[in-house]
Amino acid sequence: MSMAKKKNSPLQVEIPSLIEQIRFTSGSKGSSQASVVGSVFVLGVDDQAQVQSLIRRHAPRWQSKSLLAQASKEVVHFSGTQGPVWIFCRHPHKGPASHHGRLEDSDYSWHRDQLGTLLGFCKAYQVGRLKLQLISTNDYQDKGVLVGLELSAYSYKNVVEEKGLTEVPEILISKVGPGSKAVDPVVRQQAQTLASAMNLSRHLVNTPPNQLNPTTMSEFIRRSLKESSQLQVDVWNESRLQKEGMGLHLGVGQGSPTPPCLVHIRYRPKKVKNLKSKKPVALVGKGITFDSGGLDIKPSSGMRLMKKDMGGAAALCGVAQWLSEFKPDVAVDIYLALAENNVDGLSMRPSDVLIARNGMSVEIHNTDAEGRLVLADALDVAVTQKGENEPECVIDVATLTGAIKVGLGADISGLFSNDDKLAEALSKAGSDMGEPNWRMPLFSRYGRGMDSAFADVVNATEGFGGAITAALFLEKFVRSKSWAHLDIYGWNERATGPLTFAGGNAQTVQTLVEFLSNRALSFPR
Repeated sequence: MSMAKKKNSPLQVEIPSLIEQIRFTSGSKGSSQASVVGSVFVLGVDDQAQVQSLIRRHAPRWQSKSLLAQASKEVVHFSGTQGPVWIFCRHPHKGPASHHGRLEDSDYSWHRDQLGTLLGFCKAYQVGRLKLQLISTNDYQDKGVLVGLELSAYSYKNVVEEKGLTEVPEILISKVGPGSKAVDPVVRQQAQTLASAMNLSRHLVNTPPNQLNPTTMSEFIRRSLKESSQLQVDVWNESRLQKEGMGLHLGVGQGSPTPPCLVHIRYRPKKVKNLKSKKPVALVGKGITFDSGGLDIKPSSGMRLMKKDMGGAAALCGVAQWLSEFKPDVAVDIYLALAENNVDGLSMRPSDVLIARNGMSVEIHNTDAEGRLVLADALDVAVTQKGENEPECVIDVATLTGAIKVGLGADISGLFSNDDKLAEALSKAGSDMGEPNWRMPLFSRYGRGMDSAFADVVNATEGFGGAITAALFLEKFVRSKSWAHLDIYGWNERATGPLTFAGGNAQTVQTLVEFLSNRALSFPR
């Protein structure tokens, strides 16, 4: 009797890269013996004459007239004489930009989202080879194309079952037009490291909670990140948390058989001579690997997606992978506050009083407001570093409140900050990468609801403005440091653009990579 092949754990697999398999050439060389050949043309400028020329060249004569009438569309698709044809030509935005243009597609994000749909169509048309021509495109557009293709090729099931990528054709990419050359190798590296970081984040969020917990996640991080003189990983176990006085973090995890831990990822580049003149950026991620709500238990409908409650930590794992592979000239400390909020006889109770690392006493008003507790202690660790490790700013990322989704929906992160310059830099980075965030008010008057007769503060309040009061709670633990808080959803409800199935969406990875890249460029070289 044959035995079925045993599947690997989702945390013991490697996520393959599509970009590594693409053939890049200069000019329009390349022929094909494949049964079905798909042709894709991406125009870097709005050139209707070029679109019409491509239609005349590739469309059946009987169809040309109707297709020429569609030439003004940004995407034209038809069955050509040799196989399916797609023409992508983004039109410049006309009229006044809403919200200072911060919610409009960027060149990068438009090409990422449009080209990210291609592989699904190729499968439907049984395309064996895809010839993709980039016509007079710039680096941002090329990067968007590659990231979109890479994201769309990832499949959780295929990775876990070791089938590799989603069914993809052979892909040949060439650049044509004035001064055409092959896609810049630096752009290819940027696209691959960014998309790989996003797919790692997505994979961690997609992993079921019976396989991903604080212990397995911390072990995966230590194993997967290549430690070197530039990057080190340190895991604070339960004993270390007790020694550090991190009563909030410990309180959240005390009802779980898997103990909580804090993962510190330290990255220091080699290239910058005057690095000590630039303090590191500290990033803090909420890593609740499953959130039952604790004794204030969630309803079943609210618990089904709670494996994604570590979406902030997953995003920062992606950023850590990007740091280790791309090696930018910027110093970064990443702190992942990992715990499981479970139901047990040892679980924290409403009305318990816990003592934070900074000495503040916190009355537990709601055990389902646990994310802010683990973040609070981790934030205190980040902001109390001394000397050359003292952070210039601290940014936390968390799937913190349902209230922010009510206000902004799933696609826009809520941004809170005590520093206008930091908030502006994050807002611009998000806009440039097609990952919008929206600044929300730190309205101090709402903080009065956190007063307690039995402790310094309660961990949750009643009534409206839940995202604001959660941010105000976190602000109490940053010791006046320059700080920003990103309240995210971290999940794609359905297939959209390059995300071909519902699941983790790596929200904020692109924003933080762009933010750190911009800081690296500001360093003296």
